[in-house]
Amino acid sequence: MTKQHQGDSSAMQQPRRFRTLFISDLHLGTKGAQAEALLEFLKQHEADTIYLVGDIVDGWRLRSSWYWPQTHNDVVQKLLRQGRKGARIVYVPGNHDEFLREFCGIHFGGIEVRDSIVHDAADGRRYLVIHGDAFDMVVRHARWLAFLGDWAYVIALALSTRINIIRRKLGFTYWSLSAWAKAKVKNAVNYIGNFEETLATEAERHNVDGVICGHIHSAAIRDFDGFTYINTGDWVESCTAVVEHEDGRMELIHWAHFSAVLNAGRVPAVRLPSRHAA
Repeated sequence: MTKQHQGDSSAMQQPRRFRTLFISDLHLGTKGAQAEALLEFLKQHEADTIYLVGDIVDGWRLRSSWYWPQTHNDVVQKLLRQGRKGARIVYVPGNHDEFLREFCGIHFGGIEVRDSIVHDAADGRRYLVIHGDAFDMVVRHARWLAFLGDWAYVIALALSTRINIIRRKLGFTYWSLSAWAKAKVKNAVNYIGNFEETLATEAERHNVDGVICGHIHSAAIRDFDGFTYINTGDWVESCTAVVEHEDGRMELIHWAHFSAVLNAGRVPAVRLPSRHAA
């Protein structure tokens, strides 16, 4: 029913069309946004319906300092063109673009703004689509701590940029320091686990089969006692998206494995001789 896609790059040469595309946490307006990689992805992936699952524009960062290069504008224009070509586009705001929650229920520029929405998949399963920040206790009850975490996150992204310059010279593919830390630090692992279980419970409360969210920048497709938890990940660290095939099957795409943009300048790795070689 669900699948995580990490095949070889040859599988991604031709543009692919899906029933539905889910992306979140682009954080346009920040230096960490992987806008070029996202444009590369959008040129090769189209869908009848596109869900923008929150934190598309980073209002927090834009309020403190304006940063909006042409590539970020190109992403917005690319999405608007998809709408003009007939794709349904649904924008579910998150905490970083919460200013748009005032417009929930309104259509503008071909984009439908909703606080949350239920998606009916082709196989009959129903998914609650929601950003997920409402279930983050830090964001809800300690906003100052969320801002502090955001500041630390920016530092981690800057370190990742420098690390990846070295990795490409050594022949390795793109790697995220912050994503690695989330997978290794016990408190982060526990936080992600609690978030996933809470969202699965919320799906049950809405009498749906699963939930599709973003917010924590940790892409996943997991089953909890018959309920499916899907997190689209982000386009800052991991560069991931979720697509629905025509039969309703959900697939998680890790674009960093295929992206020419993210791996530009990569030198083929030199194979070291075996220590047991003659």
